[in-house]
Amino acid sequence: MLRLHSLSSPAVAAQNPNQNPKQCLASELSSRARVFSTNSFGFAPSLSSSRKRLSLKCRQSEYFDQQRASTASAPNKPSPPAPQTPAGGTGLPPRFFVGHSIYKGKAALTVEPKAPEFTALDSGAFKLSREGFVLLQFAPAAGVRVYDWSRKQVFSLSVTEIGSLVCLGSKESIEFFHDPFKGKSDEGKVRKVLKVEPLPDGSGHFFNLSVQNKLINLDESVYIPITRAEFAVLKSAFNFILPYILGWHAYANSIKPEDSSRMNNSSSRYGGDFEWSR
Repeated sequence: MLRLHSLSSPAVAAQNPNQNPKQCLASELSSRARVFSTNSFGFAPSLSSSRKRLSLKCRQSEYFDQQRASTASAPNKPSPPAPQTPAGGTGLPPRFFVGHSIYKGKAALTVEPKAPEFTALDSGAFKLSREGFVLLQFAPAAGVRVYDWSRKQVFSLSVTEIGSLVCLGSKESIEFFHDPFKGKSDEGKVRKVLKVEPLPDGSGHFFNLSVQNKLINLDESVYIPITRAEFAVLKSAFNFILPYILGWHAYANSIKPEDSSRMNNSSSRYGGDFEWSR
């Protein structure tokens, strides 16, 4: 319940004692309404205070200046150690030696791929100087599941010979002849013949390597049966390794999209020998 004496001030009542109390209340409320409409806190701002301007100072730059000074005065933190390179820290990529072996009662056969060789040019590029190959090593048996690798005979399959083996049918045979000293003074003194013939029951092939070496008076023959499944594994490995033996993987890893456009422009400028440019 609102009490009238709490809202009316003595000053207002003293100014007009004959005024009706209701009129005094209305006058008091009117004056208070003007004050609250001017200032939300209930105080009317003075003329001098309304003319004062507020100023804001940003101390962010001082904070960053202090941070820089503390960073400069602090001791340098040790940098993390650099990762060590493989292959004993020489910086060269690690090398891997792989092979696939087939063991039978009278002999064992090991197949190993050999990488191609490249020659550095004056321009900084590299050119293929020798294609890779697949090395076949035949070792005769010296007992039950024991093989004499000191008497092994080797035969290197070239890229074309690998392709011939991959295309060999189940009932087909093929023969390769090698003379390691061909074109040299000892030509004809060492003769190697590798025959791949189908087994009589059609379950695979015979790999028979004959070596005649007149320099050491050696005449030896090593043969090993290869099943159809084992021959399929060899064919799959040959198909996979052929591009690497040719060295095409090095070329594929070195080219970039911009290189192909640059090469096309230079070839057209200097008359490249392309089929579509004729």
